[in-house]
Amino acid sequence: MKIAVLGAGSWGTVFAKVLADAGGDVTMWGRRTDVVDAINETRRNPDYLPDCPLPERLRATTDVVEALDGASYVVLAVPAQTLRANLSEWRPLISDDAVLVSLMKGIELGTCKRMSEVIREVAEVPDERVAVVSGPNLAREIALEQPSAAVVACTDEPTAQKLQLACMTPYFRAYTNRDVVGCELGGAVKNVIALAVGIAVGMGMGDNASALVMTRGLAEIARLGGVLGADQHTFAGLAGMGDLVATCSSPLSRNRTFGENLGRGMSLEEVIAATKQTAEGVKSCDAVLELARTHHVEMPITEGIVAVMHGGLSPVEAGRLLMSRTPKPERYGV
Repeated sequence: MKIAVLGAGSWGTVFAKVLADAGGDVTMWGRRTDVVDAINETRRNPDYLPDCPLPERLRATTDVVEALDGASYVVLAVPAQTLRANLSEWRPLISDDAVLVSLMKGIELGTCKRMSEVIREVAEVPDERVAVVSGPNLAREIALEQPSAAVVACTDEPTAQKLQLACMTPYFRAYTNRDVVGCELGGAVKNVIALAVGIAVGMGMGDNASALVMTRGLAEIARLGGVLGADQHTFAGLAGMGDLVATCSSPLSRNRTFGENLGRGMSLEEVIAATKQTAEGVKSCDAVLELARTHHVEMPITEGIVAVMHGGLSPVEAGRLLMSRTPKPERYGV
């Protein structure tokens, strides 16, 4: 089976390794010649995973035509806000029966669409040809072959099952789910919550504060998901709570690290300059909040993060506003 992975960042590289270790012939596309040459010659991605060896079944190219030629699966691993432009360019090169797989965890600015919605719209493919991979997937740990798992979500169960087999290895376990909406929302909104947890940690707050933000963040995800038709059980699984816990708890998490730096007193501009990889929550938080407001869903943590990231509110004041909200039952809304 030939598989194309479009994007040579950390998660794209690691998932390409997983697919190759599972028996696929994987071609990874990257923009930069130096990174592509290093992958082919040294079996390393020097920018993202310099000490993690890559399998021989994985090769890289800067030629997207070569990568897509005959690919049964097209794995999309680019920053969420660049997907539409990239896929518009790639669409004529994709096989008519290929399954398009999203690794992206974001919401598109302007349209408030999930990544699978963008894929269906731009590539003009039916639901059964679009799948999503989500879960607690810190790239470096998987690259080191530490035990990990993910959810393969597709509205068509046979498609999900085939992709599940294509990425099962001794160190990476895949589960199927037909709830694409829930899996995508869990992956996108947890990045916003991880920013909030990181801010709290950076400000010197303890585990109680982190647990508070994670738990109430999960409530926000579930409320939004309920309105949008997600299965509430999804948020108790790998693509919900699992991804949230990993992203909020690990120093390997880009979004948590971004928040920590803000909490320690760095300016937004300083943190952006110091961040080498995309922290999806920084841009997606605006779209998440707009989506919530459109559907009349209350998401106070998300609202606070948007105010800090784009409204000039200080982390201290954001925390004060959250803690002074009017009393409510623990469960309310959908």
